[in-house]
Amino acid sequence: MSARDEILRRVRSALSGVSPAEDLPPAPRVPDRGDLVALFVERVEDYRAVVTRCAVADREAAVAEALAGASVVVPPGLDLDVPGSVVDDRLTADELDRIDAVVTRARVGIAETGTIVLDHQPDQGRRAISLVPDLHVCIVDVSQVVPDIPDAIALLDPARPTTWISGPSATSDIELDRVEGVHGPRKLHVVLVG
Repeated sequence: MSARDEILRRVRSALSGVSPAEDLPPAPRVPDRGDLVALFVERVEDYRAVVTRCAVADREAAVAEALAGASVVVPPGLDLDVPGSVVDDRLTADELDRIDAVVTRARVGIAETGTIVLDHQPDQGRRAISLVPDLHVCIVDVSQVVPDIPDAIALLDPARPTTWISGPSATSDIELDRVEGVHGPRKLHVVLVG
């Protein structure tokens, strides 16, 4: 008898009398869309970010309220009128540093982790504009919210750069004092549409 046959014989012997259906864990419950969105909001807020929910018709007003008169840069493909905004045409780091806020879209929102993913399409712009200004206002449609990371990865093109955002930029010093804005925006405001 081969080693393979011996192993299989022992496995069969150990499993004799066990019903396959009895020992299976219950199938995971797939949350409905409302539960997903509520979980996404809860997790984003856990990161000290602000979430504003609005209808499609109120999207521009919600963005304007989040900006509160700040100077703002937008990516060239943003399909939203943001009064007084500067369209990014490869602004330098110094120019971006003088701008208070950025408004972008997101590619996907992850409910389980409260993470927003940008894949830098024209409505999201290049990575620099989402990292330099102190306030990032990110528009996420409820239809873009997925349950978890594998679901998000399935929607992303592996050839595109991505930026994963879980709240405002934060780090801790050696004494574990939280410091925000060291390597990205100090504030994140998510406008959840739908």
